Amino acid sequence: MRVDILTLFPEMFTGFVATSFVARAIAGEQLAVRTRSPRDFGLGKHRSVDDTPYGGGSGMVMRADVIVPAIESFDADAPGGLRAHRVLLTPQGRVLDQRKVHELAGHDAIMLVCGRYEGFDERVRAHVAEEISLGDFVMTGGEVAAMSIIEACARLLPGVLGNEASVIDESHSPDTGGLLEYPHYTRPAEFRGARVPDVLAGGNHAAIAKWRREQAVARTQQRRPDLWERFENATEATHRADPSGKGRS
Repeated sequence: MRVDILTLFPEMFTGFVATSFVARAIAGEQLAVRTRSPRDFGLGKHRSVDDTPYGGGSGMVMRADVIVPAIESFDADAPGGLRAHRVLLTPQGRVLDQRKVHELAGHDAIMLVCGRYEGFDERVRAHVAEEISLGDFVMTGGEVAAMSIIEACARLLPGVLGNEASVIDESHSPDTGGLLEYPHYTRPAEFRGARVPDVLAGGNHAAIAKWRREQAVARTQQRRPDLWERFENATEATHRADPSGKGRS
């Protein structure tokens, strides 16, 4: 997988790509990362990338005649001619979730376009495939969102985590219907009066699996009723489509 990052601050990614699973994925050639600054395509002596908004208002807006050529430059020298799926990082985009992460990780190449200032000239939107947000809040730029997407995708790439099963039972996994993950315990068996549940030490794998499922359901119901409602709706839809249950494992 290749990730192209358009950012005014490529230096922010230097340490990031040299750390943890991202560095492992790059070393193992499962992941390649390219960064480029729109400043290289800026206008005038000062390489300006922004201007005041038409109609007035506070802040500055990133110019379409700078951002779009910068985006297109990644395609012009894409390794093997492989053009990236273009993603604009903006608080107006679809909120990132694990399903979208799986979808992004399925692309051979993605481009993450990081904004700054008051955002992008509206005409930039016609040159990207989709818009993504980390949530209903605003940051000063898209770099942290880009890092979040890269790390979330990198850990899904084959061979990066080492244990492929790690991504199956985790929170928000499509394999579990998007439920929150069950509780984890390790040694010591007792800590300040709190003991590890007996079922986990009993060696009965069927009982452990049942307990974990029950805990995942209870935790989701308690902490994220929105996720539980979505899970129930999906379950009902599946049952309506296949009331015999023969099509379900």
